Amino acid sequence: MTEVEWWDFDDADEMAEAVAGDIAFIIESALDARGNATVAFPGGNTPKPVFAKLAEKQLRWKHVTIVPTDDRLVAVDSPLSNVAVLAKAFLPLGARVVPIASADAADHRLAGNAANARLGDLAFPLDLVWLGMGSDGHVASIFAGPDLEEALAGPKDRRATGVLPDPMPADAAVARVTLTAAAIAQARTVLFTIAGGDKRTLLERAIEDGEASTLPVGRLFAQLSVPVDIYAAA
Repeated sequence: MTEVEWWDFDDADEMAEAVAGDIAFIIESALDARGNATVAFPGGNTPKPVFAKLAEKQLRWKHVTIVPTDDRLVAVDSPLSNVAVLAKAFLPLGARVVPIASADAADHRLAGNAANARLGDLAFPLDLVWLGMGSDGHVASIFAGPDLEEALAGPKDRRATGVLPDPMPADAAVARVTLTAAAIAQARTVLFTIAGGDKRTLLERAIEDGEASTLPVGRLFAQLSVPVDIYAAA
C-alpha cells in the first residue's frame, strides 16, 4: 500500500490556498529539473478556487502543459466541458491546455482511442496528477460500468480510455474519456482534494480495502506506489 498523508482544513478557502501553493511548488520543481512541466487537473466545482489562486502564482506558464484528468464527450462550449474551464483559467497565462475529448466521435471507445493517441504526443510520466473523488467512489472518470476493468486494468501503455458509466451520473449523463489507472500510477506526484466528512470516511475505507474495494478509487490506490497527499476540507 502506498504511503498516504492527510492534510485537514477548516474550510475550502484555506485548503485552496495550501493546494495552490503545493501545486505551484511541484510545477516549479519540474521546470527547474526538466525545463517543462506536464500536469493533469480535474474538472468539477471543487478545483475552481484552487485554479484562481494558482493563476496568481508567478510561474513560467509558457512551459507548462495542462490536460484534464478526464472529460465529458460534449462540445467545448458546453458547461459540462472540463477542458473549457481549464482553458479559461490558464490559457491567458500562456499555459498550453490540451483537450482529450472528441465530441464528434462515433462512440466513447473511439473517443478513448483518440484521447490515448493525443496523449502519446506529450511527455510522460506526468509531473502531477491531481484528483478528486465522487460520492460514489469514482475517480477521474473511472466509473462503475462496462468499461471499468479497461480503465483500471487495461494495458500498461494505455494512457486514456473511453468510459460509459453505469449507472449514469444524474448531473452529467454523458459518456467520457479518462486517464487510465496505469497513467495515473506512473505519475511523479499524485494528490487528492476532497470536501466533507462523508467523502473522507468513504475514501479512508476504500484505501484500507485496496484491491478488494468495491469502489474504483480503492482499486486505484492499490496500484499507486508514490506517496499521496490528500487535502480534506470539513
